[in-house]
Amino acid sequence: MPRKIRAPKLETRTARLKLAVRRKPYFTAIAPGVSLGYRRTTGPGGTWVARCADGHGGSWTRAFGTADDHEEAGAGGVLDFWAAADKARTLARAGEGSGERPATVDEALTSYEDSLKARGGDLRNVSRVRHNLPASLAAKPVGLLTPKELRAWRDGMVKAGMSPSGADRTARCLQAALSQAANDDARIGNASAWRTGLARLPDSDQARNVILSDEQVRAVIAAAYALDPAYGLFVELAAVTGARRSQLLRLRVDDLQDAGTAPRLMMPSSRKGKRRKVERKALPIPTSLAVKLRQAAIGRANDAPLLVQVDGSAHPVNDIQFARAAAAAELDPGVTAYALRHSSIVRQLLAGTPARLVAAAHDTSLAMLEKTYSKHIAGDDAADTMLRRAMLDLSAPPVENVVAIGSRK
Repeated sequence: MPRKIRAPKLETRTARLKLAVRRKPYFTAIAPGVSLGYRRTTGPGGTWVARCADGHGGSWTRAFGTADDHEEAGAGGVLDFWAAADKARTLARAGEGSGERPATVDEALTSYEDSLKARGGDLRNVSRVRHNLPASLAAKPVGLLTPKELRAWRDGMVKAGMSPSGADRTARCLQAALSQAANDDARIGNASAWRTGLARLPDSDQARNVILSDEQVRAVIAAAYALDPAYGLFVELAAVTGARRSQLLRLRVDDLQDAGTAPRLMMPSSRKGKRRKVERKALPIPTSLAVKLRQAAIGRANDAPLLVQVDGSAHPVNDIQFARAAAAAELDPGVTAYALRHSSIVRQLLAGTPARLVAAAHDTSLAMLEKTYSKHIAGDDAADTMLRRAMLDLSAPPVENVVAIGSRK
């Protein structure tokens, strides 16, 4: 049986409270190259610190928990000496890593952001997490995360007013960053913490999709043009195509194919999921819209952005104007620009467009259409209208649908 490490000055709260308050921790060795430190503070509890040799003559330190000076161990991350020693060993894992300091959640997010940049991914996946992540969780080593605290963070976003679907979407972004950190560092062996703690909430896939009537869509487009002609063109194109903002921002001048009587756009795909390559797919647009786009593109190179602001600069990644346009159009508060996409999808489904074509035109899947939009087309009124179009009615005159073929001579 291995001999138990003893540290009389640090083992008990009585002994620790006799130590002088100072910034430099009191250290005791707990494993080869690994020390546990205690920093005496004037606050409700001292701080536990791990110190590990880096294999190059130096060392790194990391504060990771609160000592049980005034609170019982086990509550809110409060640790006694023995639990702190175990945590310090977990951080150091002698012989398994390179000796480098284990990454914190914030550093994992930074690394994930660099990866997204290299792959052309959506950087908002990181900014969304940072905006909602408390400093205490951001500073915590990834290897010490627990399911309980991750679940509390995710649930806290819902309590603060975020929709369950929004909280789950944010949590999935953090999961991706933490999983990448675990893949990069074999010392991180607690991947089950985020798989368990950030498991999806019940019914979180039922997003609050707002469907606008055609009159409301026309009103918000008019309001956008009144605010800014260039922004109005952006909103009109978003409403007509149902494309995501990220797709519209990647449109180039040469993506507009307006020769002839059937103009179209070569719409770039999104970079959702594991997709790496951007593909372009032809989408029809009205002639009137094609004329506006061509007029706006005069004087710009073929590889220049198709949609720019009045001063020629790029539109911002985040839509900061739609709220003003929505208010001017007297839409309900909280309606976002994504309502244009939802409305486009439902409009086409109600018009009888085959679901496969609707999915392809909106760069999504049949499964997502069924899960997200079926409730909008299966209502009594919508279903009644669509079913009557294909209903057999014996009292109605027959429709002649046989074309006579001329006789051979």
